[in-house]
Amino acid sequence: MALKNENKSLERRDFLKIGAAAGAAALIQNRASASQNTSAFAEAPTAPPIDRVRIGFVGVGGMGSSHLRNLLHLEGVDIVAVCDIVEEKVVKAQDLVEASGQPRPTGYFKGELDFMRLCTEEDLTLVYTATPWEWHAQVCLAALASGKHAVTEVPLAVTLEDCWRLVESSEKHGKYCIMMENCCYGRTEMTVLNMVRQGVLGEIIHGECGYLHDIRDIFLQIAPGREWFQKHVLTRNGSLYTTHGIGPVAQCMNINRGDQFSYLVSMSSPALGLEAYAREKLPEEDPRRHLKFACGDVNTTLIQTRAGRSISVVFNTCNPRPYTRINLIQGLKGIVEGYPDRVYVEGSSPEHTWEDMEDYWERYEPVLWRELGKDLSGFGHGGMDYLEDYRLIKCLREGKRPDLDVYDGASWSCIADLSEKSVAQKSAPIEIPDFTRGAWKSRPALPVPEA
Repeated sequence: MALKNENKSLERRDFLKIGAAAGAAALIQNRASASQNTSAFAEAPTAPPIDRVRIGFVGVGGMGSSHLRNLLHLEGVDIVAVCDIVEEKVVKAQDLVEASGQPRPTGYFKGELDFMRLCTEEDLTLVYTATPWEWHAQVCLAALASGKHAVTEVPLAVTLEDCWRLVESSEKHGKYCIMMENCCYGRTEMTVLNMVRQGVLGEIIHGECGYLHDIRDIFLQIAPGREWFQKHVLTRNGSLYTTHGIGPVAQCMNINRGDQFSYLVSMSSPALGLEAYAREKLPEEDPRRHLKFACGDVNTTLIQTRAGRSISVVFNTCNPRPYTRINLIQGLKGIVEGYPDRVYVEGSSPEHTWEDMEDYWERYEPVLWRELGKDLSGFGHGGMDYLEDYRLIKCLREGKRPDLDVYDGASWSCIADLSEKSVAQKSAPIEIPDFTRGAWKSRPALPVPEA
């Protein structure tokens, strides 16, 4: 790939080495003092209102194209550039933007690092990425270093070290670094958050969540797309996909805003499901029948918060089962549980009997869903993808802090890496870093997002 600077032969391995070296000294110092040092906290300032949000989009496959369509439905958005390693995807995205009535965006497709050229050459408000997981941090770091806000699909980063780099870069450059966790915008999740904020469930003491989704066809590459998924279960053993479940629970518990993750323990079952499925589905001569997977079929991670609350996180993507994120919140006055959605409130519900959520939606459904949710059936994941993009653009145009910030993304994403460390050490307790460096004690609670 040709870059504008004189180092035209820069390759992927060199870029990764440079990124690691650049942050090494700061990271070492941060590790030594993060638990005590509150003066080091330098939260990115609120950006002034932005009339036109100029976006460069990196990674326009399935999820990227879905977000692109959402953004083209929103006022005040200009898609200026699109980037992907597959030229055909770039052309398709350019056609989509042009068909919406906007000028044809610049296309970038000259190799894995062409996003760097997009970041440095284009006049952008933000860079939005929906690449494979391992590229999220690299794209965001390049965006922040070039003076742009950074927005990424989940997770924020794969490693703890990259979580720290993103926190520090966001603070250094005074730009937002936002992980787009769509499940925080689900109808049930937002209704439960509203119930918690109004005290319906009383003081919150426990949560249960996870990602339980039979995607064996994807991991074995029987189904097309997301071929990069496979290497994660081949080489890693832990709770590999945490944020969909943890995000809504963390918001209900005011994590980073009144409470903080403290430590975790994690254990995994044997890794048998994918090998059994390969023997069942693939012919004898297929080499995929001989793959050995590192990731246990079922991982259970337990988190303790500084206030003493507990959270159970379950990860299972390698066995036959219906989809669920569990989504359980237990308070002193009641409990809500998902899949199916049901609620019990002491003194209101019939004794020892679950109630359907229908009546609670009527009373506690947030205005965001009440006003916009009826028209979202054609958008991704039941409409919550659209709502997260809507809220991002609304906050930027009004000069308000976005609902999610780099501390949320780092706290929720690092659980995967730390769970691997605990599993490898026979479920040893692993400390969860405080990315806010003590500021969680005074940061205000997140309000229920508005329409």
